Amino acid sequence: MLVVVGWVVVVACVVGSFIGAGGHLAALLQPLELLCIAGAAIGAFVVSNPGKTLRATLKALPLCFKGKSYDKARYLELVSLLFELLQKARKDGMMALEADVETPESSTIFNKYPAIMADHHLLDFILDYLRMMSSGNLNVHEIQELMEAELETHHEEMAIPAGAIQGVADGLPAFGIVAAVMGVVHTMGSVGAAPAVLGKMIAGALVGTFLGILLAYGFVGPLASLLNAKAKEAAKPFECVKCVLLAAMGGYPPSVAVEFGRKVLFSVDRPSFAELEAAVKATRQPK
Repeated sequence: MLVVVGWVVVVACVVGSFIGAGGHLAALLQPLELLCIAGAAIGAFVVSNPGKTLRATLKALPLCFKGKSYDKARYLELVSLLFELLQKARKDGMMALEADVETPESSTIFNKYPAIMADHHLLDFILDYLRMMSSGNLNVHEIQELMEAELETHHEEMAIPAGAIQGVADGLPAFGIVAAVMGVVHTMGSVGAAPAVLGKMIAGALVGTFLGILLAYGFVGPLASLLNAKAKEAAKPFECVKCVLLAAMGGYPPSVAVEFGRKVLFSVDRPSFAELEAAVKATRQPK
């Protein structure tokens, strides 16, 4: 929603100032210039990216128009789930989690948290490292190195769509110049026309440069920045899980381990100590 609001503000201020200065809106309506710029940008985007990047970018773009996937309430669900799992492991041993880990859809604990169950990537991350912890063959430092390597790969993958969109934004001003030059060439071919006609043709050509710059810095570039921010937000649940599990492997009790996870969250989404304590206490009550 905020993306649309921002775009409306961009158009309103730019076009409004043009009209306020005495400009004619019709002069900016150059559909063929827009076709040239947008078509060239899309074509270059397809040429410069492999198929998996194109698919990832198309999949990521709708996220710009949605709110954050993890807010304070959902983080409380996540740490509550981890607390329950670690509490069970501390009481009955890590092997007691075998049934929960192998068939989470049948687990009483996991089924209390449908939002986490619906996040398949995060769920797989939790299950994989609980299996490794249960095996007892890896120490905390080895698990930490493996987690960091996996998260680095995750961060790189999440940054791919933003990089692809930024590439389009970087190219748009150049394509605007291409459209403007084509307009100038067309104008020079009509040099014998009346001054009023030539003036209109030159104005249309200059709109190409205007559109390329406006699309780059007012529309496409901000989308790339937003996708970067979304990627950082998407990494936080994984970092939270990493800190909690490593703290548990380091010997901290579950109530302290989840506090490690709380501390790595962005302040705007981070539950307070009291909120976390209340959520942890609530896990002991049937849901």
